[in-house]
Amino acid sequence: MRITIIGAGFSGNTLATLLASESETATEVCLVGVDETFGRGVAYGETRPEHLLNVRAGHLGADPDNAGEFADWLHLGPQGRNGFLPRLAYGEYLTDRLHKAKAHATNLTLLRQEAIAVDRIGDGFRVHLDDGSYFASDRVVLALGALAPQRLAGVGPRLAQSQRYVAWPWQDNALDKIQPDARVLIVGTGLTMADVVMSLSKRGHTGGIVAISRHGLVPQSHQPEPGPAIELPPSLQQALRTYSIRQLVAAIRPLARVIPDWRSAIDALRPHLQDFWRGLPARDRARFLRHVRSYWEVVRHRVAPEVGAVLDDLRASGQLDMRAGRLVRAGLRTDGAHVLIRERGSEQIGVERFDYVIRATGLDTDIAQTTHPLASHLHEAGLISADAHGLGVNVSDSLEVLDSRGAPIAGLYCLGPLLRGHLWEITAVPELRTAAKKLSQQLGLAGSNATAQGRRRNLERELALSQSF
Repeated sequence: MRITIIGAGFSGNTLATLLASESETATEVCLVGVDETFGRGVAYGETRPEHLLNVRAGHLGADPDNAGEFADWLHLGPQGRNGFLPRLAYGEYLTDRLHKAKAHATNLTLLRQEAIAVDRIGDGFRVHLDDGSYFASDRVVLALGALAPQRLAGVGPRLAQSQRYVAWPWQDNALDKIQPDARVLIVGTGLTMADVVMSLSKRGHTGGIVAISRHGLVPQSHQPEPGPAIELPPSLQQALRTYSIRQLVAAIRPLARVIPDWRSAIDALRPHLQDFWRGLPARDRARFLRHVRSYWEVVRHRVAPEVGAVLDDLRASGQLDMRAGRLVRAGLRTDGAHVLIRERGSEQIGVERFDYVIRATGLDTDIAQTTHPLASHLHEAGLISADAHGLGVNVSDSLEVLDSRGAPIAGLYCLGPLLRGHLWEITAVPELRTAAKKLSQQLGLAGSNATAQGRRRNLERELALSQSF
């Protein structure tokens, strides 16, 4: 019996540590992931010191039964537990947890390679790696995290190939080449935009920065100190039971006006949102995504107070200009990038010159459009099917993926942000660690006749054999 977890970010790391065992008869667990961000994932691997967590340190333990584990690992006091620490520190914590689990477990193998394909073979699977090798597995968990952002529409081919276009801000120190006085356009006004602005500000950027998105909304900030927890009033509980977005919004508005901090209402809703989403008809999900999603995202996914203060200061000074609009076309000229922008509510299209254009649209979950090698392979092979709203992978209630015909594939599971279509609220640590625990319990630690050392030798022989062909 072998369980292979593909993706060594937060979800894959957490599931692997939950399944790690010192028993000689425990089910073998193989964690596969790219070497550069192994154990951390993109969120905590491709980051810089100025990028802060957007959850208080005291709530970020990866252990589903110990939310304070991260703060304990850092030996934080009460004030530190309420703070927002660098994401680099969280990446170190996740790596340390995995190394400790590996040191004590007899059933855990770590493969620092990219999985590029998974084939169905009988009742099991064959996992192919990017060096041409492959091995067999009885169960496979797709813990791919969110996918790379899609190509930005409207960017001309010459600009896309030039240094004036930054498609992914965290690769190869891409922001370091931007001159301090350069005029910059950022496409996107969410959390990735906040990270980009923090990095530019840290480097002493003095040039103008324009950020655009469809609504031009900016993530709200956490308060320096957490607000009081509240219980949902009967009107809001009733709205949740109706599975009506209209009634839910109508119930939230008066509550937010009478409590000390509106953030408490949003936080109180979180434990109920997965059930609420699953009960929504498809047409209501589409209405939410079209009309409410942008507003929900900025109040739900908030930035650290320090980040919010930097954004506010830059906007007040006029250096940062936030706009509601759409990039129509961006092309390369001898003096920079010429960009056509249609502002929201206007019929006119304006032309502006920028020294650099930065895509900050965040990660993606649309497997039908992605260029991710494994997700594309599985989708094209019909082993997974795309959520109708571009929110990841269709799954059953047990998190087994549904194939192109809508039938569950026994033994092939999904974990992480690609479950947004099924659960919606599944991108933050509290929800992710809970989902990892449930899946670990479902997979179990089935016994095996072979010892863990023998199984590891079998895996090494399989890889060596496959590489010889």
